[in-house]
Amino acid sequence: MADDLLAPADNNSDDVFALRGEEELRSALEETVHLVGAYVCDTERRAEVRTGLELIVHAGEGFIPLWDRNVILRWRFQERSLARFRNPERVKNAVRTLLHAAIGAWGDAAPIRFSEQTVGGWDFEIAVRDGDHCSPAGCTLASAFFPDQGQHELVVYPMMFTLDAHEQLETLAHEIGHIFGLRHFFALELERGLSAEAWGQHEKISIMNYGDDSQLTPTDREDLKRLYDLAWSGQLTDINRTPIRLMRPFSSLRP
Repeated sequence: MADDLLAPADNNSDDVFALRGEEELRSALEETVHLVGAYVCDTERRAEVRTGLELIVHAGEGFIPLWDRNVILRWRFQERSLARFRNPERVKNAVRTLLHAAIGAWGDAAPIRFSEQTVGGWDFEIAVRDGDHCSPAGCTLASAFFPDQGQHELVVYPMMFTLDAHEQLETLAHEIGHIFGLRHFFALELERGLSAEAWGQHEKISIMNYGDDSQLTPTDREDLKRLYDLAWSGQLTDINRTPIRLMRPFSSLRP
């Protein structure tokens, strides 16, 4: 299945991510972007990039946020982020197929469900950037968010789609791990700016690690499933004295 993730939706073009010219882009933006004077109103949001395990769980606010039982995260595409592409629907199909595969890779360990929402309340938007984001430390492939009651972005960059199908799948499965509440495998040593706690087994080969060590393993799934089962049952209320707080998403808190 992974090899078919980016199969073209039609035969009109070999490049799913072909960009529009400037005139086409201006026309598309008139319909999808709210302008304030000559500027686009676009609030910057902080997000962890390519975000792993003993499990390492996020505890940046003095508590460990995990999703409550029976949570559905509702998402939609950020239409203005697709305006640059000649065929936004093909881009959507490619990203949607990859997202479904990445969620499915977690199997029954996934503690929440995801639902595409074209109208009404939403919890996150998928934004597809039209250029790469690189620094001396490397290039960002994707970024996500941790459990909370806000609205967020799941961002993907073109460079991710230059990887082979299996690497694309694991990159997005890594980001889904963040959405479940997981930090990087090395967070306690190298990412001390945000608090984290260790839980479960500590194995170097983990989807929440980097490079060749970033692989989704049975231990990843088992530790995640056990973490949520114990938290939901009330048997686990803290980790290393950091309390666990169960979160409901934005869409469930609004009429």
